[in-house]
Amino acid sequence: MIDNPITFIGIISISLLLFSMIASKFFKKYALFTIVFYVFILSYFVYIRVYIDDINVYLQQEKEIKIILMIPFFVLILGWFFQQWKLLKTLESKKTKAELSLLKSQINPHFFFNTLNNLYGLTVEKSDDAPNVVLKLSEMMRYTIYMGKEDLVPLKDEVDYLQNYIELHKIRYQKKVDIQFTYSNISDYQITPLLYIIALENAFKHGVEKLTENAYIHIIISTDNGSILFEIENNFEKPDTKQNAGIGLHNLKQRLQLLYPKKYQLTIENRDSIFKLTLKIETI
Repeated sequence: MIDNPITFIGIISISLLLFSMIASKFFKKYALFTIVFYVFILSYFVYIRVYIDDINVYLQQEKEIKIILMIPFFVLILGWFFQQWKLLKTLESKKTKAELSLLKSQINPHFFFNTLNNLYGLTVEKSDDAPNVVLKLSEMMRYTIYMGKEDLVPLKDEVDYLQNYIELHKIRYQKKVDIQFTYSNISDYQITPLLYIIALENAFKHGVEKLTENAYIHIIISTDNGSILFEIENNFEKPDTKQNAGIGLHNLKQRLQLLYPKKYQLTIENRDSIFKLTLKIETI
């Protein structure tokens, strides 16, 4: 039955009709081309049926034309599946950007409010530190608002941001704090902005702010063969009850999963009143 030319054309027509119902928008886009193609092929088919007497030539031509008649149908199907794949990828990309935007907005703003309060106190006291605080706070806000929107920033800019954060915190505390920040070979590397600030915030919040003496924060950033290694260690006062990991570290893990899937190694050690976070990211 399927060898009958009329039956074969009917099957193709029904298949196209069903496809036009399933993917109407996509089919309309290529409907004119498809119709012109089939009109041309079917006209040629009628021509060889009427004007060619040799049955062997006709049968050979008939087989070839049947194959040709199937091509547009399969091209349309493949094209539609490709379009759906692209749409899915676009939606995933938009979802990822939306999630990243939300995670960035969750970076704790309490630091800026505390710094403004300290700035007010310095201004009242007419301290010589006030202009320096204004300058560093301005640089940090500019970085957060403008550079925070970028996908990647120079690693040097991220280091400067962390240094400003540390300097502003030093002004807040009247106690001695051992803060060491060392870095090397950072000029040719780029990193996602505001990635390390979460760990540094935690070091001050859970360590320096709660310890009365001997508080320390040690930070190392180094690079090697396309990878960036970030290490931060601080001491803290043991809480009376066991505490779960804060929203900041959960935020960091989510961002890493979205931005550097299978390209990062995150290790967290928390014992004997010492907290150490090690993060290695492959940038290539």
